[in-house]
Amino acid sequence: MDWAGPLDVNHKPLYYYSMTSRKPEPIVHNRIALLRVERGVTRQQLADSLDINVQTVGYLERGDYNPSLALAFAIAAWFELPIAAMFSPTPFPPMSQQLYGRTAPIDPSHRS
Repeated sequence: MDWAGPLDVNHKPLYYYSMTSRKPEPIVHNRIALLRVERGVTRQQLADSLDINVQTVGYLERGDYNPSLALAFAIAAWFELPIAAMFSPTPFPPMSQQLYGRTAPIDPSHRS
């Protein structure tokens, strides 16, 4: 990926341009980091299981790199989840919003 296009609300590129293609490459959002941490797996362990470089896992988690279709299917299979639960063309809503309907952080001053 050589340079980025416009940014989204989180200041992440909406797509990347490549020197090999004139078409922008859309960002594929994922939940790899969330699921990996939830399951207590290190980046190295995931990389070894998928036979990829540990740096690739970091690039995927940060959204710096889109997985190939084969890699996306392999990652979803490794987590035993449907591919649509792992990857999306649009950002995933925060888990707290999905699970509890929260849209803003809890104010720590209101804790007892």
